[in-house]
Amino acid sequence: MEKNSLDQKFNKYIVVVSIAIPVVVALLFSVKLKDFGIDVTPLSFLPPIYATINGITAVVLVTAVLAIKRGNRKLHERLMTTAIALSLAFLVMYVAYHMTTDATKFGGEGIIRIVYFFILITHILLSITVIPLVLISYVRALAEKFDKHKKIAKITFPIWLYVAVTGVIVYLMIAPYYVS
Repeated sequence: MEKNSLDQKFNKYIVVVSIAIPVVVALLFSVKLKDFGIDVTPLSFLPPIYATINGITAVVLVTAVLAIKRGNRKLHERLMTTAIALSLAFLVMYVAYHMTTDATKFGGEGIIRIVYFFILITHILLSITVIPLVLISYVRALAEKFDKHKKIAKITFPIWLYVAVTGVIVYLMIAPYYVS
């Protein structure tokens, strides 16, 4: 396939995936396996793991930007592919956790409660927003449309970094309220 048509070919897939992921996650978030008679041990050990994955993703993203600024395209490509893989691993663990474990309520009060929910809501909204941005950025790089890739990557990077960092912050804020 010609690289010029590669990004155009994938546009419809990007739209479908960008809609499907949040919808499927929202649906699965409300599904509890125990409600279907499936005896499953709650995966309560996952939050610190997927919070760590978010932290690693943030480091990988920053390292990838530094690599491309230094002209190391191969390292940049590998790091960005790693960041996508880490984000997918996070997503799978996040959904698995919520399908096996009851929701944890944030117990903070006062201003910290407002701060927590502000961070949580912006994290969720931007995690949805970043999906098509990441996919478009990635496909444009694969199509070697580096001028277009660079333009959207300048928008994608800070949003993705914010989502990764706030994922860790949300975990640290709610961790004291997890039931053991």
